[in-house]
Amino acid sequence: MQYAHLGRTGVVVSRLCLGTMNFGTQTSEKDSFAIMDKALDDGINFFDCANVYGIPERQGLSEEIIGNWLSQDSRRRDQIVLATKVHCPMGHGVNERGLSAYHIRQACEDSLRRLKTDRIDVYFMHHADGGEATAAGKQNFNLPERDLYHPPHRKRSTPWEEVLQALELLVHQGKVLYVASSNFAAWNIAQICEKSLARNFLPPVCEQSVYNLNNRTIELEVIPACREYGLGLVPWSPLGGGLLAGVLEKAESGRRADLDEVVEKYRTQLEAYEALCIELGEKPADVALAWLLKNPVVTSPIVGPRTMEQITGSLRALEIKLDQPTLTRLDEIWPGPGGEAPQAYAW
Repeated sequence: MQYAHLGRTGVVVSRLCLGTMNFGTQTSEKDSFAIMDKALDDGINFFDCANVYGIPERQGLSEEIIGNWLSQDSRRRDQIVLATKVHCPMGHGVNERGLSAYHIRQACEDSLRRLKTDRIDVYFMHHADGGEATAAGKQNFNLPERDLYHPPHRKRSTPWEEVLQALELLVHQGKVLYVASSNFAAWNIAQICEKSLARNFLPPVCEQSVYNLNNRTIELEVIPACREYGLGLVPWSPLGGGLLAGVLEKAESGRRADLDEVVEKYRTQLEAYEALCIELGEKPADVALAWLLKNPVVTSPIVGPRTMEQITGSLRALEIKLDQPTLTRLDEIWPGPGGEAPQAYAW
């Protein structure tokens, strides 16, 4: 296994991060235990979860499965860097969501209980919620039916000072070690980093964002912001929801029928991409991960296996070395936004 510092911190994590979103939904507890055993045996020490992961009638199920696994052997807890998240709706109540101090405190306690641990090593704000306080008391809420993965339709108006004070308290209590961001815009990253520094509080140490060969939007501003403020980048959906995992072959064999429409949209690019992977003698999924790992801002792409075969296969990406001609061809097949802002679109 290869390791790297998590952003500008002294803590060291594996270059692949074990995503646990499928635990309890597509993967049974028994199989989840086996995947975590295998990951730990292979040197993966970075485990990522979120309080909202699970099924609608049992949110937090993924955290519970991790907690049950940790409780089997007390040594495991100090062998992993454990991350989870706060923000998404955890109930129908108006305060069971967001980044208010009220919700952060309760969400943290609930996650600690489900994870059967006394600390969260990396606590992600699942979405940005910070903003100006001026209109905070003037909003009326008619909340729609609960959406597990998206915030209610309202302004992001929790004052950053409130968010930071709540997180600082958790750090002072020893319940959280590092704070992190997820799905933040570059200006959100700049906001919270500057406000954290003004409070003499360690700013977020990493940003978790969607990033893959087919979705390179964050190259415009988020990646430069991470580089400037010293945040490690932890990409989610590194395989584009399966698009970059050899989807043409799988589609022909009758699997992943849910991707048929997407396959047709990107068929020309997929044909060129999978042909290149055949030339390289590597699986498409491994090439996609190796491409991410080539970026110096990227700390650990999140691999979210549903099966033992998938976690085992991901390790090959660490050994692949992509030369410049190959990187150029990948850029031609999957062009990004043209570089960083503003040069990507202006003189």
